Amino acid sequence: MKTKKTLIFFVSVCLSLILFSRCGGKTKSDGADKKVLTEEQLIQRGNYLVTISGCHDCHSPKRMGPQGPEDIQELFLSGYQANAQLPPIEKTALQKGWMLFTGDLNGFVGPWGISFAANITSDQTGIGNWPEENFIRALREGKYKGIEGSRMLLPPMPWQNLAKATDDDLKAFFAFLKTTKPIKNAIPMAIAPTDIK
Repeated sequence: MKTKKTLIFFVSVCLSLILFSRCGGKTKSDGADKKVLTEEQLIQRGNYLVTISGCHDCHSPKRMGPQGPEDIQELFLSGYQANAQLPPIEKTALQKGWMLFTGDLNGFVGPWGISFAANITSDQTGIGNWPEENFIRALREGKYKGIEGSRMLLPPMPWQNLAKATDDDLKAFFAFLKTTKPIKNAIPMAIAPTDIK
């Protein structure tokens, strides 16, 4: 009798464990819980990500305000301005290990040469004609304009950090940027260290 009760107890416990594991058995890798965002939600998520990632820190021209640099809203995310003049570069500072930023925080000089913040607005001179896969490749692999075989993105672009974002987050970044006000602004080409005057 005792053996029969023990067997019934053991079978009951096993069945309970099996049922319990099946009921709560969905894992994140199943994709069953993945929420599909609407286009509007994707754009809102992208706006949030662009904001918290500080994209405007380099990609939006600045003016000096009472509390320091302020974004120039009418040039938001349009990068280094094509008509801007680089200030004189203090080569001795570079030789001493310094890296320098222009006053509007859109131009940069260091051991890599001179780089300019890209126009990431929806204009054709920005990312307006980029396919999504180019944008993802640019951030995932650090490729200039997301073109396979192109040069690497130059500092201070933190693509190595953004490469860790999920595909969904990179798609959200792109969806939002495609809705930005298009600002015509063709960025100058980077300047090699040997060509710094």
